[in-house]
Amino acid sequence: MVLARDPDTITKLGVVGGGQMGQGIAQVAAQAGIDVVLVDATQALADGAVGKLKKTLDRLVERGRLDGEQRDAIVSRLRPAGSHAALADREFVIEAAPEQEALKLDLFQKLGAVLGPDAILASNTSSISITKLAAASGRPDRVVGMHFMNPVPLMKLVEIVRGLPTSDATYKTTVGLAQRFGKTTIGARDIPGFIVNRVLIPLLNEACYALYEGLGSASDIDTGVKLGLNHPMGPLELADLIGLDTVLAIAGVLHHELGDDKYRPCPLLRQHVAAGWLGKKTGRGFYQYDATGNKVAP
Repeated sequence: MVLARDPDTITKLGVVGGGQMGQGIAQVAAQAGIDVVLVDATQALADGAVGKLKKTLDRLVERGRLDGEQRDAIVSRLRPAGSHAALADREFVIEAAPEQEALKLDLFQKLGAVLGPDAILASNTSSISITKLAAASGRPDRVVGMHFMNPVPLMKLVEIVRGLPTSDATYKTTVGLAQRFGKTTIGARDIPGFIVNRVLIPLLNEACYALYEGLGSASDIDTGVKLGLNHPMGPLELADLIGLDTVLAIAGVLHHELGDDKYRPCPLLRQHVAAGWLGKKTGRGFYQYDATGNKVAP
């Protein structure tokens, strides 16, 4: 019987995917005192991701949320890499690649062959089957879902998702590691969307339909939800923050896997993604944004 590892003894962690989520996960891990290798498809992309993360830390220093010594210590624990081979010595690896099932299955097959036999492999997927990813990895008992919320450094929640073969030891170690990052954890069954996105995606999609059908402007819809439902962000601006391509991908998985038309992606959402209007990361989604990510007045 494999015993759960004390998460406080983990010193080497890997993150696969240098986008917004991967950068955030790398940041909270490095802040927790863990050495982090951040891997992307090429060395240049990985270098760019760590460069953006350093700028984020610099802004925190400017705002007085970190001091210079803390920033330098965090940066010293970050290393970019363009090859999975750099993860061979990692004790825990978190995959944060785009929400595409074929891509993640391929990654898990490759990562399972690279990592040491005792390493745990987690996915930040928000909708794809952990059981299916586990089977692809060749180490199914050591695969788990670790769904962080966006933006990772600010959001307190992590959903921990057990696939059918996930061992008790893997689950307990993962919960402890998330807590070491300063997060609150909830357990979720391995059913598409888990808990948070099962509730969130229909809200975002229905807001898209409300805009599509002309019930109000994007600002009217967001203001109505913020003030009428006491939400901190409106659904359309939240969709822009998440990335409309990601919202569409999750809605598509829910619609396909659960077969319920309430998850059917709004045509307007599809049109925005087809146009390349993916939200804040491209400067345009349901709103337009300047180079610093601030909303531009219509």
